[in-house]
Amino acid sequence: MSLKNSRLRLASVALIVALSGMAAAGPAMAATQPSVAAASAGTQEQAPAAPTDFVDLPTSPVPADSAPHEFTVTYRNDSSADRTVAPQFLVTSPDAGPFLTPADVKLERRTAHGCWEPVQTGAQTGTLFTDLTTAQRTLPAGETLTQVYRLTVVNPQAQGTVAPRVALYG
Repeated sequence: MSLKNSRLRLASVALIVALSGMAAAGPAMAATQPSVAAASAGTQEQAPAAPTDFVDLPTSPVPADSAPHEFTVTYRNDSSADRTVAPQFLVTSPDAGPFLTPADVKLERRTAHGCWEPVQTGAQTGTLFTDLTTAQRTLPAGETLTQVYRLTVVNPQAQGTVAPRVALYG
C-alpha cells in the first residue's frame, strides 16, 4: 500500500472517530445541562406583559423653535388596588411625511431629584416613542403619577404631534 493511501485511510478513520464521538456526546451533554430558559426562570422575574389599555393625554403640535419645552404626563389611580403603569412620550410624524427620526429631537426626563436625564427614543413608521418596559412602576391606589419631559426639536423642519399617554397593565 502506498504512503498516500495510508494517509488517506488514516485521515478517514480519524474523521469517523471524531464524528462518532461528537454524535454520542451531543445528547449526553444536552441531558446533563439545564436549559437556559429553565435556569433563568428560577432567578429572574417573568417578562412584563403587554399593556391592557392606554390613557391618551392631550396632544399638541411639535414645537419647532429649537427651544426646550416641558410636557407633563399625569395619571391618577382612582381604583382601590395598586396598578402597574408606564408613562410614554410619543412624537408622531405627519401622515404624508416627512417622517421624524430620533436625531430630530432631544428628549429628557426630570428625575425625582429635579435633574434632567436623557431619554432614548425608538422609531417606527414615523413615530418616535419612549420605552415602556423601563418606565413601568407600581402606582398605589389613590396616588398620582407625574412625569415631566423636556423636548427640544433639533431639526427646524420637523413637523408632527406630541402625544403623551399612560400605559395600563393588568
